[in-house]
Amino acid sequence: MQPLSSVALAGTTPFFARFAARVTTWSGSTAAFCLALSTILAWAVTGPLFHYSETWQLVINTGTTIVTFLMVFLIQRAQNKDSLVLHLKLNELLASHKGASNRLINAQDFSEEEIHMLHNYFCLLAEKARRDHNLGRTHSIEEAEENHLKKRRHRRHHRGGQATLPAE
Repeated sequence: MQPLSSVALAGTTPFFARFAARVTTWSGSTAAFCLALSTILAWAVTGPLFHYSETWQLVINTGTTIVTFLMVFLIQRAQNKDSLVLHLKLNELLASHKGASNRLINAQDFSEEEIHMLHNYFCLLAEKARRDHNLGRTHSIEEAEENHLKKRRHRRHHRGGQATLPAE
């Protein structure tokens, strides 16, 4: 099954994508804020003219509800795109780094159980580093475990002396 981001959705056109991107960009601008503020002020000023009627209140309630409803989807669309781009950049860094563990590429697609398992493992590695008082160079889960075992063996072997770990 393909991830949703790579599936062409029915009705999605380049026109809609461009339109949504422009509206998203514009809605975060100072001009958009000023327009919204002006609309609220104009509505408030017209209150006495319409005797603060239910219709007068309904106009602002309906308008803000519609705008809010549409903005939720535009914001979510922008957030999804930003999140995907961030994951792509992180995947590029992982894939290009010689010592990085490739198993973390596309970690955003892991199940919650897999994510919690990896989180717990990295917490264990952080605790081992804290106990060792050495943050050391560790690139992958396997290397981290191997480095930790080497450090423990080395310390046991040189318990009484001032031995230092060999430089890598």
